[in-house]
Amino acid sequence: MMELEQQQQQQHSSNNSSSESESESEEEEDEQDENLHLQSLEKALADNPSDYDSHLNYIKSLRKLGHINKLRQARESMSLLFPLTPTLWQQWTYDETSLLLISDSPNQDQQPRTEAYDAITNLYERALHDYLSVSLWCDYLNFVQQHDPLLLQLSPLGISKIRDLFERAVPAAGFHVTQGNQIWEAYIKFEQTILHSIHHTNTEEKDKQVQRIRSLFHRQLSVPLYGLSSTLLAYKSWEDEQGGIPKSSSNDLDEVPSHISSAYKKAMEMYNERAHYEEQISRNDTPEEKLQHFLTYIKFEQSLGDPARVQILYERAVTELPVSGDLWLGYTRYLDETLKVAKCVLDVYSRATRNCTWIGELWVHYLLSLERASASEEKLSTVFEQSLQCAFSSSEEYLDLFLTRIDGLRRRNFSAGSTALDYSVVRDIFQSATEYLSPYLKNTDGLLRLHAYWARLELNHGKDLVAVRGVWESLLKTSGSMLEAWKQYIAMEIEMGHIDEARRIYKRCYSKRFTGTGSEDICHSWVRFEREFGTLEDYDHAARKVTPRLEELQLFRLQQESKMGVASVAQKEDPVSKQTPQKRKLSARSTDEHPTSKKQKGTAHGQTRSFEKETSQKSTEVKVVGSDQPKPDKPETIKEQQTKPSAPREIYTDQCTVFLSNLSFQAKDDNLRDFFSDVGGVTAIRLLKDKFTGKSRGLAYVDFSDDAHLTAALAKNKQILLGKKVSIARSDPKHNKRKESSGRSTREHGMICVLPPFLE
Repeated sequence: MMELEQQQQQQHSSNNSSSESESESEEEEDEQDENLHLQSLEKALADNPSDYDSHLNYIKSLRKLGHINKLRQARESMSLLFPLTPTLWQQWTYDETSLLLISDSPNQDQQPRTEAYDAITNLYERALHDYLSVSLWCDYLNFVQQHDPLLLQLSPLGISKIRDLFERAVPAAGFHVTQGNQIWEAYIKFEQTILHSIHHTNTEEKDKQVQRIRSLFHRQLSVPLYGLSSTLLAYKSWEDEQGGIPKSSSNDLDEVPSHISSAYKKAMEMYNERAHYEEQISRNDTPEEKLQHFLTYIKFEQSLGDPARVQILYERAVTELPVSGDLWLGYTRYLDETLKVAKCVLDVYSRATRNCTWIGELWVHYLLSLERASASEEKLSTVFEQSLQCAFSSSEEYLDLFLTRIDGLRRRNFSAGSTALDYSVVRDIFQSATEYLSPYLKNTDGLLRLHAYWARLELNHGKDLVAVRGVWESLLKTSGSMLEAWKQYIAMEIEMGHIDEARRIYKRCYSKRFTGTGSEDICHSWVRFEREFGTLEDYDHAARKVTPRLEELQLFRLQQESKMGVASVAQKEDPVSKQTPQKRKLSARSTDEHPTSKKQKGTAHGQTRSFEKETSQKSTEVKVVGSDQPKPDKPETIKEQQTKPSAPREIYTDQCTVFLSNLSFQAKDDNLRDFFSDVGGVTAIRLLKDKFTGKSRGLAYVDFSDDAHLTAALAKNKQILLGKKVSIARSDPKHNKRKESSGRSTREHGMICVLPPFLE
């Protein structure tokens, strides 16, 4: 029997050893897998530092493996890029507090412990800055009560410190309708602890502490909070202990002082008014539905006119919906209009732009708010540069940012009593704006507005006439087909009294092609100019120049209308055209409105007195100028123009091509090839350059051998190249064909290029 028992024990021991070894083996395998996962996350973050999910998974993996130092660094890196959720902050503070408790010992030097305590309190302060969280406030208050060295000794300084912290928590979280009671209860509990620590012989101090607790109860009973009836019972029970109100198990208010009773009834009424809204926002609805519930609730609070309640409700909303641009815009607008406390407003703008980096309007209002708060030029410049690194949905948002920054510099430079800056700073911003925006705003009112503003400042403050004309000339290089650009250039020269210079501009532009009736308008404008400012010889010269030009335009339009008439007849003869009566009707109306007999009037060369009447008639008869009208500098007949062969140009189909924007101006072909080296398949690179200066425009096309490489290239969108986030979009050849047919293709050095939709 003894031998059998020994054999059984040995077998059991062997089984245990085998089980333990298997368990250890499994743990080692799990750890190896987790390390491989960790390495893959590190590579993902190196490739794309702005990937929120990668940061989240990296922290989770490090926490699981217990890599303390790396975990701290990872959390710091993520907090620099994104606001952390309350849950992430709670995990961070919990981990650091656990380390503080592990290292704590009676014989430990107090200096490291104090440093660790200060570091954790700093973490809590940062956490409360990101979002409103009642649970975080409670954790912070508990941590200070348990670990503050001065408070543990019940020193007056320690007690005063924790009271200040509670008084900060009350307006920040104590008005939270459903959770705010946690802050009040913790505050009252702390003060009751202090009361119990006072020696019974110190009656004066004890009475003072009783009054402090009573005051807290009174304050809480006047706030609409969940569980207010329970608070009333707790108050009556406490007063009974102090020999005041008799103890009662009901919510009877007969024994409660009248002012407390009145405040309690009002608070209950307010709570009941909000109960319906609280129930709506507590549902597990979709983000869109929850947003609407919050907006309805906020509108209700605004109607009552209590800014503190409105603000805390906005804070609750952005905590639950942190990437809702509508919420942040509404919140910041409300603070700008109502609160107007610079520190509070700027704090909210800082958080808003970190949560919704892609909303240009938030950045614009942030800059304006900084200016109202008299922020330093360094701070304004920093925020402006940060905004330019963001990806907005339209080029107009970038334009608005540049104009807002320039507005601020103008006010700071030229307003009375302001500290003037070097005007070259303003000029540099304008230069950056034109280089940044010209490729995207070509021939648009936005680009014209930017250059007109620049020219006006150069004239009034730069006092540099050469610079003024240089601004207009740079605009005409990129947008020479904009009639309004020429007209505003001329108007500024006339305003300055430079009549001869204005005349020279008319001579340059009267024969250019403009859309609509612009070609005729500039001719008539020149004649009117000479009537008002020129001599008879100047007037006659203008008439001689514009008359053949107007005749040429007239002839071109007649031919266009003739073609339309032929097409109309063909439609009538074609039985298929019966299915499209609207097109026949339009063609017929066009020919009816422009009868040929009315348009073949002769013109009197040299008869300047009858010139204006005739050209005016021609202008009213002519409606539209085609995009292929004849070039004015070298008049040719329509037939010659139609038969003349066009110069060959290289056309790219962009079948497997990406479009890159926001490139560094120093980027070369080799930089782009290295950038896509991990993707491979690059067959061609086309950097777009200014045709006048030869400088890079920060744009490029990269062709790939197949769709697989193209897809991999698109995945590198928003990655950093030479210090800038590169935007990558697929070039759409079908979209390019539509653009060519409407005469709006973007041409660079003989190439047809397709811009992404938001850059058109």
